[in-house]
Amino acid sequence: MPRLTARFWVDAYMARLSIADIPAFVVAHGDDTAGAVLVKLNTLDGQATAYTRSFDLMRDARVWAPLAEGHEDQVDAAIARQRATDPDLWVIEVEDRHGRHLLDEPGLSD
Repeated sequence: MPRLTARFWVDAYMARLSIADIPAFVVAHGDDTAGAVLVKLNTLDGQATAYTRSFDLMRDARVWAPLAEGHEDQVDAAIARQRATDPDLWVIEVEDRHGRHLLDEPGLSD
């Protein structure tokens, strides 16, 4: 099965967030073809969580897992470290007081 390009996935994700009236912004544009994607969920209360794709051996599936969570400054620092080692990384910031990010939705979670 052909793999989706990063740009295609990001565009689809941004559209899904828009339909759900969840504000989101591309804060770092990675490589269109093969860049990895990191999603920062900002709950607008000083807290945030950064999610990255990883492989869950127990489920034999790709999943979104927290890379960093806590005070927004600490999460931003973790994202900056990731960007320093991977300049092709996409970073999307989702802003939602209710903690919605849709990463567990069909088509986005797999």
